[in-house]
Amino acid sequence: MLNHFRKAIGETLPWLSSMGADPTGGMTRLLYSPEWLETQQQFKKRMTESGFETRFDEVGNLYGRLTGTQFPDEVILSGSHIDTVVNGGNLDGQFGALAAWLAMRWLKETYGAPLRTVEAVAMAEEEGSRFPYVFWGSKNIFGLASPADVKNISDAHGINFVTAMNECGFTLPAAPLTPRQDIKAFVELHIEQGCVLETNGQAVGVVNAIVGQRRYTITLNGESNHAGTTPMRYRRDTVHAFSRICCESIAKANAHGDPLVLTFGKVEPQPNTVNVVPGKTVFTIDCRHTDQQALHAFTGELEADMRAICAEMNIGIDIDLWMDEAPVPMDATLVAQLTALCEKERLNYRLMHSGAGHDAQIFAPRVPTCMIFMPSIKGISHNPAESTSLDDLAEGVKTLALMLYQLAWKN
Repeated sequence: MLNHFRKAIGETLPWLSSMGADPTGGMTRLLYSPEWLETQQQFKKRMTESGFETRFDEVGNLYGRLTGTQFPDEVILSGSHIDTVVNGGNLDGQFGALAAWLAMRWLKETYGAPLRTVEAVAMAEEEGSRFPYVFWGSKNIFGLASPADVKNISDAHGINFVTAMNECGFTLPAAPLTPRQDIKAFVELHIEQGCVLETNGQAVGVVNAIVGQRRYTITLNGESNHAGTTPMRYRRDTVHAFSRICCESIAKANAHGDPLVLTFGKVEPQPNTVNVVPGKTVFTIDCRHTDQQALHAFTGELEADMRAICAEMNIGIDIDLWMDEAPVPMDATLVAQLTALCEKERLNYRLMHSGAGHDAQIFAPRVPTCMIFMPSIKGISHNPAESTSLDDLAEGVKTLALMLYQLAWKN
């Protein structure tokens, strides 16, 4: 089985990656771009040629279907998103869609038609790289996306979302789509985008949860003044305040320990010049944890600490919490089933959480969902250097195929 999947991946991954290949390296395949449309159309053609019934939904999610012989109205769905970040790698997202098709194709050729219907899905969008909206593909599957949310948004070149959609042959629905009720399970295969599996020499990750995220924009207001004539004791220096906040917060995060992570990702001091005390600094905070109560408690402490530091230093502070996403657990039954499968196959696996967001987090509150991770070399992702060994990719597709066999080909 592994040799079959090594060969299949070697034949299809370069083909799929050629559409949207970036001249500077890597891939750029943004929602409703010509490269995106070509990829979806060519992928549809390949799935059709292999005996799948194929269709696009209203927003461009692509499905390849094998109808079940006993339970045709019970759908086991697998896949991922087909879009990329700008100048990204060739695995994030698209490999999950490709793997679903390869696994189902092998199962059909080996065992015939499934008992339950299976569908491979290449979702239209997840990344939010072209337009300021994320999970457009998966949200539409469950009627969570409102046309009003995207009607007036544009990309960096001023191209309107609806215009781009129309140019690809799709029309913005007048109302949220009717949620699908036929999906009985969703399985997403994805590279880890981190270094845990590789560092521990493990081939497969069984994901038990996707972290919750809280994101902030913090604005510190002090006083800009001459760098030479303002004594240190009279300064209201916002970079000094930021540095204290950053160092003390990261020390607290280190003391808290895994799985909490804390990132200060963007810092903009103003006026940002060599000879002026910075009177204003704007920065971001990204905090993640698998437990919502722990996430809220930790960030609550951070907010209190920041206010205390600023009060001590006579600095004004504005705290804008603009993202507050709860952690999403995977389905316990599917996680147990996948774990048992790994044990039976004697796979070198790890039970772990996902520190990044995925389409699975949209599915999991609505249908039984699980995720399978494959190692990422050096933990690199969203980068042309993103890579996973062919052996690990094949092991991932094999694990996916065995899981789909249990869900759709067995009673």
